[in-house]
Amino acid sequence: MPEHPASAQTPERAGVQPAFKRIKAHVLGQIQAGHWKEGDAIPSEQVLANEFGVARMTANRALRELSDDRILLRVQGSGTYVAQQRFQSTLLEIHSIAEEIHARGHAHRSELQRLERVTADEVAAADFELAAGQPLFRSVVLHFEDALPIQVEDRAVNPALAPDYMQLDFSRTTANEYLMRVAPLAGVRYCIEARLPPPEIAAMLQIEESQPSLVLCRKTLSRGQVASVATLWHPADRYQFTGGF
Repeated sequence: MPEHPASAQTPERAGVQPAFKRIKAHVLGQIQAGHWKEGDAIPSEQVLANEFGVARMTANRALRELSDDRILLRVQGSGTYVAQQRFQSTLLEIHSIAEEIHARGHAHRSELQRLERVTADEVAAADFELAAGQPLFRSVVLHFEDALPIQVEDRAVNPALAPDYMQLDFSRTTANEYLMRVAPLAGVRYCIEARLPPPEIAAMLQIEESQPSLVLCRKTLSRGQVASVATLWHPADRYQFTGGF
């Protein structure tokens, strides 16, 4: 049988969502619609593979990634179940910085530093599970608590889930508030670390480059896709993370 020519487009390059992502989106849709509730068993890999007309290993990848994101719980010898959606009550309940500041009785304001369309390099493409060169939106926003800069929010956004992001009025709403409306949260991955800020970040936060910053790197998931990847910089002497499991 002749091979396909090298120039032929793969389904992903042609804009067709890979099968494992379609299965993830289907499972998330059933959970978000309330058809499958916490503790419910979901269809097996083989059932899903048959339903979508794919190999079982494709269904396995979809369920494994949803398990890694704590959306599903896989029990060896028993099956796969809808997990308790713990992200709703953890540190990372995903409150907006404006809500946090108002809850402390202080005033919030923000200044948009950058808003642009970019193409995904290899790192961003891996983060968003996209092909390199795909379009992304990027914003850099400086948040103030009263008169003090408290956070630099450097965020990349998936246009497929947030097509109106470039028209957002950042003086009236935060990126997080908008994304929670248009791309309902289905999962989150994050890490927190101390870093020395690069010159641009230090200048915005009005700190010395030798002063450590607390940095939250957070990836949010919605409808089986990565919705946004944000790097949030905070002056270590003005900010702390709180919360519990």
